[in-house]
Amino acid sequence: MISRHSRIIILTLLVLANTANGLVNGEKAPAFSLFSHNGKKVSLSEFKGRIVVLEWFNKGCPFVKKFYESRAMQEWQREFIFKNVIWLTISSSSPGKQGHESAKQTTATRQRLNINSSHNLLDHDGRVGKLYGAVTTPHIFILDKQHRLAYQGAVDSITSIEMSDIAKAENYLTAALDELINEKDIKIKRTRPYGCSVKY
Repeated sequence: MISRHSRIIILTLLVLANTANGLVNGEKAPAFSLFSHNGKKVSLSEFKGRIVVLEWFNKGCPFVKKFYESRAMQEWQREFIFKNVIWLTISSSSPGKQGHESAKQTTATRQRLNINSSHNLLDHDGRVGKLYGAVTTPHIFILDKQHRLAYQGAVDSITSIEMSDIAKAENYLTAALDELINEKDIKIKRTRPYGCSVKY
C-alpha cells in the first residue's frame, strides 16, 4: 500500500515532468483581468511601473500549506509589498476540485491564514492559469516594472512538504525580487516548479 507521503512524492515527480510553457523570460507578460476576493475587478494594467508577483494558490495543497503554516509566505508578502511590489495570489481551481472557493470563502481563508498579498484573485475557469502555463501550486511568476517576465518557477530549491526545509533552501522568489528592486540582473530566471497540480 502506498503511503500518503509516497503519493505526494509521486505526484510531485509527475508534475515536475510536465512543466513546459510558452512564456519567454524578457518578453511582455500576458494581460489579464480577474475578480478579487472582495468583488473588485483587478487588471494587470493597473499596476504599470510596479513589480508584480503572481503566486498560484490552493489552500488544500500540502506544498502550499508548508509555506503558509510556517508563515513564511505571509512574511515575504508583507516584506515586499512594503517595498512597493504588487503581490497577486491566484486560485485556478475549478468548481468541484480541491481548492475551489467562492469569493466569500476566499475572504475567510485570507483572514484565517493572515494572507498579506495585495489581492486573492479567482480564476475559476482556469483561463489565466493556462495563459501563463501555471502547472503547480505554488507556481511563481515575477514581472518587472515594464511587466516583462523576469522569473518563473519554484519558490525555492528543496522540493518537499517539510517546513524545516524552508530555511535550508535557496529561495529563488526572494532573491529574484531583491535583485529586481536593486536593479540588478536576476541570476536565476527560470526553475522547474514543484507542488500539487493546478486543479483545472
